[in-house]
Amino acid sequence: MKPRLGVLAGGGPLPAAVVDAARAQGRDVFVLAFEGQTDPGWLGGVEHSWVRLGQFADAFARLRAAGVGEVCLIGPVRRPSLAELRPDWRAAQALARIGMRAFGDDGLLSAVVREIEGEGFGVVGAEEVLGALAARAGAYGRVAPSEQDREDIARGVAVLRALGAVDVGQAVVVERGVVLGVEAIEGTDALVARCAALRREPSGGVLVKIAKPAQERRVDLPTIGVHTVVAVAEAGFAGIAVEAGRTLVADAGAVAEAADARRIFVFGLVAT
Repeated sequence: MKPRLGVLAGGGPLPAAVVDAARAQGRDVFVLAFEGQTDPGWLGGVEHSWVRLGQFADAFARLRAAGVGEVCLIGPVRRPSLAELRPDWRAAQALARIGMRAFGDDGLLSAVVREIEGEGFGVVGAEEVLGALAARAGAYGRVAPSEQDREDIARGVAVLRALGAVDVGQAVVVERGVVLGVEAIEGTDALVARCAALRREPSGGVLVKIAKPAQERRVDLPTIGVHTVVAVAEAGFAGIAVEAGRTLVADAGAVAEAADARRIFVFGLVAT
């Protein structure tokens, strides 16, 4: 029997999906919810405990008290300021150990994973629990990318491969070969909104989202959902391309329906 799973829950719908999937697989689940990050609406009927992001000692103690053996980190987490973080002694110890090595998300998340493993917990990727949510190759709805869209997708992949090597961004918006914007700390939705004002043509342009080459695959996989489809459509772009097998698609059926209703494409690409 697999050990009890601790879900370290960020924002969005995926933490609840992990809990549901784990229970369906017969796994016992405990949720560690983070103040100001986790949506409390889905926690009813789920054993859970609330902590601040900076309460490492308390978080580890609660996971042990709950009998957790493995943990899954899932859902976006807004980076707090140091004042908001208010690290306890254990978090301060970890931050001192991480130091300046963790410039970007990959470095920081890899360091966090090492801290968790150093406390004796196994770390499992969300795709191990949510295998059905991994993006598949091909179109999700009735709309397929045009030849121009495919050229923009290829351009986006090349840009992200280059930037990913220095741990910058999982997403880019490209319109007729022109890069309108690259995702930084603001997140994908803010990237799309920012690029909407930069459109040069009345139609076209794609959001491309892939994993970075050195990404810690057990945490922070690129994710899209219906909200991403809505944001891209409202911005006037032609569609979304994600990396098959290395991106999570929350509720693929609803994503396909939303894309068809808005006449945009969602496409799973095999990036090389």
